[in-house]
Amino acid sequence: MNLRSASGPERHRLPPTPLAALQRIRRPSTLPPAARCELCATAIPEDHSHISDIENRSLLCACRPCALLFTRDGAAGGRYRTVPDRYLTVTGFELSKPQWEALQIPVTVAFFFRNSAVGEMAGFYPSPAGATECLLPLDAWEQVEAINPVVGTVEPDVEAVLIQCSSDTMECFVVPIDSCYELVGELRKLWRGFDGGSEARQALTDYFARLRSRARPVSRSGDG
Repeated sequence: MNLRSASGPERHRLPPTPLAALQRIRRPSTLPPAARCELCATAIPEDHSHISDIENRSLLCACRPCALLFTRDGAAGGRYRTVPDRYLTVTGFELSKPQWEALQIPVTVAFFFRNSAVGEMAGFYPSPAGATECLLPLDAWEQVEAINPVVGTVEPDVEAVLIQCSSDTMECFVVPIDSCYELVGELRKLWRGFDGGSEARQALTDYFARLRSRARPVSRSGDG
């Protein structure tokens, strides 16, 4: 067919030049990029699962099928672990102010998880720089576990003990590790001045309100 004489719906179009294709790729999209599973590249919703890469100490976004692959101990040689969705609030949690001070936490919120690479508990707290590690005295944490055995049930690398210490109350939760990093990221984004500022404090208040409504009560001994 003579391309110059073609007309109407039967008209053929010449293939785009490489330059035209490149311009289309470089043109900014008006739509936000879709989240993708970092293992199989499948599109995933905003509320998706996470997998802990134990070797690289990082979290990967994952679709449900991929997340199910790493729920068992030893999957992928133990390199990957799916972050569970267990939320607990520890009723009757006991931790005195001197014990809290012995943990060497300079703020009112901190989270603790067992690092399988070294076989010890690690402690972190929010700061303008993100999650800041504290030098956690081992004997101090052993006292916390002895009084509150449920905190010793957290799964290594993928669950955390989250503690909030205020002037008159001490709250303890068992949460997925990604929840802690989401909180730290939000506070880092809003942090202003020395103490974080009003926006960061409100974000912290809102976070714990959501956590209380979602968490299942469990006694400090571990009885549901």
